[in-house]
Amino acid sequence: MTTNKFDYSDTDWDAIERLKKWYSGDIHDSMEHLGLWGYLGGISLFGTLAPGEVVCGPAVTVLFEPSDRKGEPQDVYHNAIDNAPKGGIMVVDASCADGSCTGELMSTGSKTRGLAATIVNGTVRDLAQVRELGYPLFGTHPSPVGVTGKKEPRHSQVPVTIAGVTIRSGDVIFADIDGVVALPKEQLVAIADAADELGKNEQSARDRLLTGEKLQSVWPAA
Repeated sequence: MTTNKFDYSDTDWDAIERLKKWYSGDIHDSMEHLGLWGYLGGISLFGTLAPGEVVCGPAVTVLFEPSDRKGEPQDVYHNAIDNAPKGGIMVVDASCADGSCTGELMSTGSKTRGLAATIVNGTVRDLAQVRELGYPLFGTHPSPVGVTGKKEPRHSQVPVTIAGVTIRSGDVIFADIDGVVALPKEQLVAIADAADELGKNEQSARDRLLTGEKLQSVWPAA
């Protein structure tokens, strides 16, 4: 069992706030411009986001492993939620076996702790209650099946890999209705700079289109 430190003192919250002005398409286009890839394929929104709302914050990681223990052994996951920074995003790899590790209670604990969202590589449940709570919960698909006797969280603050993308604690997660993108923290400012530039070009193009200019003369921006 591995539980590493929850030290987020080096989080670049200014860059995170800059990224929140845009949407996931801008963010991933900016990453590809820099030769990076961060899309977490197969992960979709099953909780709630207001129209146009995005979430962006540092990752708090949890890794599940197969286990036949009974009684919902979730101590590592609970500890990660309880020690997460306000504005952080839970990133949980629970793909090792069937069962939904996150539903109403995990989402309630995360929201009251100040977390911005939970991303699960695996199924999720209690969607009616999670949506009533107003919490952004992402997963692969819904399932009422629980985890007991199938798997348990064994490690936190360790690298996890989802859809070929490795996420470390402290890397930044950006998510909206279109999907989830992971950003390496060492490249955060460069990605934010590129997104600012792309976003400004898109805003200018949108304004020109709304005044009646033709699309071919407007985009792509010169």
